[in-house]
Amino acid sequence: MRYPDIEHHGAKDGVTGSCHQLHMDASHSLLVDCGLFQGKETSSDGRAATGRLDIEFSLASVQALVVTHVHIDHVGRIPYLLAAGYKGPIYCSEPSAKLLPIVLEDAFKLGFSRDQKAVERYLKLVEQRLRPLPYQRWSTLLETEELIARVRLQRAGHILGSAYVEIDLTYPASGESKRIVFSGDLGAAHAPLLMPPESPERADILVLESTYGDRLHEDRASRRQRLEAVIEHALQDQGTVLIPAFSIGRTQELLYELEEIIHSKLQTSTSHSVLHADEHASKSVENTDNPHVQSPLPPGERARVRGNNDSSEYGLETNWPKLPIILDSPLATRFTEAYRSLQPYWNQEAHDRVQSGRRPLAFEQLITIDSHSDHQRIVNHLTQTARPAIVIAGGGMCSGGRIVNYLNAMLGDKRHNVLFVGYQAKGTPGHAIQTYGPKGGYVNLDGEHFDIRAGISSIGGYSAHADQNGLVDFVTGMQQWPTEIRVVHGEDNAKQALTARLYASYEQQSKPLTVITGRYDAVERSAVDLSGRERLTE
Repeated sequence: MRYPDIEHHGAKDGVTGSCHQLHMDASHSLLVDCGLFQGKETSSDGRAATGRLDIEFSLASVQALVVTHVHIDHVGRIPYLLAAGYKGPIYCSEPSAKLLPIVLEDAFKLGFSRDQKAVERYLKLVEQRLRPLPYQRWSTLLETEELIARVRLQRAGHILGSAYVEIDLTYPASGESKRIVFSGDLGAAHAPLLMPPESPERADILVLESTYGDRLHEDRASRRQRLEAVIEHALQDQGTVLIPAFSIGRTQELLYELEEIIHSKLQTSTSHSVLHADEHASKSVENTDNPHVQSPLPPGERARVRGNNDSSEYGLETNWPKLPIILDSPLATRFTEAYRSLQPYWNQEAHDRVQSGRRPLAFEQLITIDSHSDHQRIVNHLTQTARPAIVIAGGGMCSGGRIVNYLNAMLGDKRHNVLFVGYQAKGTPGHAIQTYGPKGGYVNLDGEHFDIRAGISSIGGYSAHADQNGLVDFVTGMQQWPTEIRVVHGEDNAKQALTARLYASYEQQSKPLTVITGRYDAVERSAVDLSGRERLTE
């Protein structure tokens, strides 16, 4: 085997389960991420979901785990890694070090035990292993006569704390050196709250995600306008808008954008004196001393005001300042609180909003639901009244979490709407609803058949992943382009489209490139011709 060499234990033929092993020499290796498989990818090769949880590779040479960010498909198998006997450090960014215990506590409770003492012992073990690293600073991981390994984290702009990983390997005996870059998940340009990623200076080998390698996102202004328009249209059906959302990242971006819409509506209303004086003086629907629901929601008609007869089919307009925004996910609430505590890592725009007295993640219309009894009460209330409201509930792909109870109760009612703002992996209920809902199809939830009569909409521009242009720009923005790119974390069509764009960019600059995609077999590799350029298929 020639070193360095990379072995992919996940996300090589799909978009979940990220786990990559960098073999630095015969005795030393690093893991980059150790994530959970989701959707159909959990039953690859005919195995049941639990069949891909165990760690099936040797840990004998593994010196450290480097975490790019805390999404479950990048960290969800860490409990199983520890159970398999891993005793090394866990490196991550400083913000991720605050967020990771929250994620792993949830993963431990779901996969191992809810016994509080066991949870506390486990979290103490995790915290002992954590080694937070500041952005932009090289740290030495290993130094021997045969090998020197250094690592540096750079902002990836995907979620708070996300990073791409630069690894410098030097072999003193031969004088050879290599720089390997793992992209992790790269963020879209101009993401709310986050500073955008900047390309590394150089890379010899790049492991590149390709989730949206075959498509382009709307720009941020367009997507915010579309979010507003889609919600306005959905509310004309006289029901509730359900938004399945991942607890960390997407939820906070949504809250940030919804606060901006409400703020702009308030500014417009004030400047045109649309609201009555008593409405200006009215209190929020949220009890700011106790943000959790302790009293019934305000009457449904308060979220609507009579408009001109031609304003809509129903002659109603949405009164955004009075529209309840319901966050029904205890985990998302914890992450939102953590996001607020990590303001030093926000971008300048978000800092400016705070300085002006606004609360982007704790605005007055926001209602958070913690207890199961409050959750069930809200589900029943909205199902019975179909009152205008926006509900953001976990989980993002509708395979679990409180969103499932809302879907069970509301999918069969045409007054309600479901709005998808994130990627839905094949094999998940979210993908089925997104695909078959507009055709009047059905979905199975918890083993039960549900006809889909609710409206179904999607806004791709809210992806937290870079689109094709963003991925290509990440590569071509380097001063020294990589000669080998391993395209991972994407479906086949996304990988193929991204590969074609990369080859075209390299051809224009007459630069050499080998792209490796798909399944990897350490013994068998087949080279195929792609317009005269070498391409390896893993």
